[in-house]
Amino acid sequence: MTQAITMNQAEAAAEPVSVWVTTADQSKLLAAQPGVNFGSDTGTATTIDVDASTTYQTMDGFGASFTDSSAWLVNTKLNAAQRSTLMGNLFDPNAGIGLSMVRQPIGASDFTVNSADYTYDDTCCDVNDFTISHDRADTIPVLKQAKTLNPDLKIIGSPWSPPAWMKTNNSLNGGTLKPDMYGPYTDYFVKYAQAYAAEGLPIYAVTLQNEPHNEAGYPSMRMEPADQAKAAKLLGPKFASNGIGTKIIVWDHNWDEPNFPTDVLNDPAAKQYIAGSAFHCYAGDVNAQTTVHNAHPDRDLWFTECSGGDWASDFGANLKWNTQQLIIGATRNWAKSVTMWNMALDQNHGPTNGGCSNCRGVVTVDTNNGNVAYNVEYYVLGHAAKFVKPGAKRIASTTYGNDIETAAFQNPNGSIALVALNANSAQRTFKVRSAGQAFTYTLPAGAVATFTWQPGAGPSPTPTVTPTASPTPQPGIKENVYYKVTARHSGKALDVTDVSTSNGAAIQQWDYAGGNNQKWRFVNVGGGYYKIVSKHSGKALDVRSASTSNGATVQQWDYTSGTNQQWQVIDAGAGAYRIVARHSGKALDVTSASTSNGAAIQQWDYTAGTNQQFILTEIEPVP
Repeated sequence: MTQAITMNQAEAAAEPVSVWVTTADQSKLLAAQPGVNFGSDTGTATTIDVDASTTYQTMDGFGASFTDSSAWLVNTKLNAAQRSTLMGNLFDPNAGIGLSMVRQPIGASDFTVNSADYTYDDTCCDVNDFTISHDRADTIPVLKQAKTLNPDLKIIGSPWSPPAWMKTNNSLNGGTLKPDMYGPYTDYFVKYAQAYAAEGLPIYAVTLQNEPHNEAGYPSMRMEPADQAKAAKLLGPKFASNGIGTKIIVWDHNWDEPNFPTDVLNDPAAKQYIAGSAFHCYAGDVNAQTTVHNAHPDRDLWFTECSGGDWASDFGANLKWNTQQLIIGATRNWAKSVTMWNMALDQNHGPTNGGCSNCRGVVTVDTNNGNVAYNVEYYVLGHAAKFVKPGAKRIASTTYGNDIETAAFQNPNGSIALVALNANSAQRTFKVRSAGQAFTYTLPAGAVATFTWQPGAGPSPTPTVTPTASPTPQPGIKENVYYKVTARHSGKALDVTDVSTSNGAAIQQWDYAGGNNQKWRFVNVGGGYYKIVSKHSGKALDVRSASTSNGATVQQWDYTSGTNQQWQVIDAGAGAYRIVARHSGKALDVTSASTSNGAAIQQWDYTAGTNQQFILTEIEPVP
């Protein structure tokens, strides 16, 4: 299909910005707000500059821990419908907040059912009896469900204690590792990684010991920097020889001892096997992470634990502190992830095993009726996890301490997410400026907002087209049904990013989850062409800026009858179709033939690749 195209001279309008807000008074809870638009940079309001040309660490994800207690509550105290709803709200990237990381105790912690103390091999004196059978009751089922909902889920494993027979005090509580047990202890990690991988749950990373400077009356063990260096030098080669790609992380304790991970990494023989260090929030200052980064800038950092509890019960104060210190503070100090402590606890702050007696989970499960309360931590995590995808880069943004504090990220599909906290005691109006454009916004005291936009996502100019002879409409297409549109090469569905209803939201591929942002209606507009309309937004598939170039982004936009919004559907064989833009003659295409969630949809010259062929599956009738 050949067309002569002449663009008019109308300029693209400013980029649309989607907005979600949580307020200190809980009147808004991760609530979508009316969108705003970038425009001319005017006015003198406090200015947040967002600069995507300056990048920092790559993000792994946000989440919490399915302790034995959390997994048991979700798996046994909720019926199937309640569990499905909760897990979807936690892990579904479209319908929920899309948590993408969990940190899992390796064996017992201070949160186990019936105060059980156990490891994966409680039989002296080797690891030949290793088994994760305990976890198959509750932990593994909920992790599998989480990974089904979000295939990008990463798992970090952390031991609270090795088996008692490996320790100087022959107890899970406190003590140190026997000098002759470093071999069996590192074999224990190998067995763990292999066992979980066999369950379809690959372990992304392990920390060598949870809180190595906290000997407690529950599973725990003390380690010093030299001990962790010795363990890393044994474990690294064992992972390599067994083909295990799991990362090794040191410290996994508070901000107040940055010298510990620095000392471990100062041993070059150990450092070669260590990916980086991890931190908790219970003592010290978040800036310690940058101290460690500056000492070893070639190693990464993760933030792995913080818990709320009855000692701090005010929603607004917790919203501010957690956003300020963790979502913004930890990531601006190089953390690749933010994970809270228990994913779920019951109405009595348990079940516990000798540790914190008044901790709060991300959610609270009422064991009497299965009702779930979503706590402040859920909304704090949601302001990042739902919008900052795994693989995003943190980018430069201005921040003002105790005023408008921010962290900004650019996702793999190019979209930008800006998390902003009004840490001031009064309402604040501020300006966000990026690429020479700006918008203003007002936040109440203590409120959090996430702003998202796709650079270059202005409305499309209307091209003047001299068409070829009209094609014949595809006879198999029904106008009165919604379709799932699946890329043939990946099996993933066309999806409006972040379930956005805004003009300019990018189209990506994602595992089909039944969301309305994954359902499409084909409406005949005459001449053998269709507009393809998203069920959830009512907006049409649109080639950005009416570009005729290979690689132009496909987005959603209000239908304006532009030929960049009209598509020919052509039989490609094997039950698949190619979908061709009328204005350019180029085909709908999954970028780089990627099979990953989040891969962008673009237009490209048709090459008969299966990433340019789509299967249409009827889902439901149009009401």
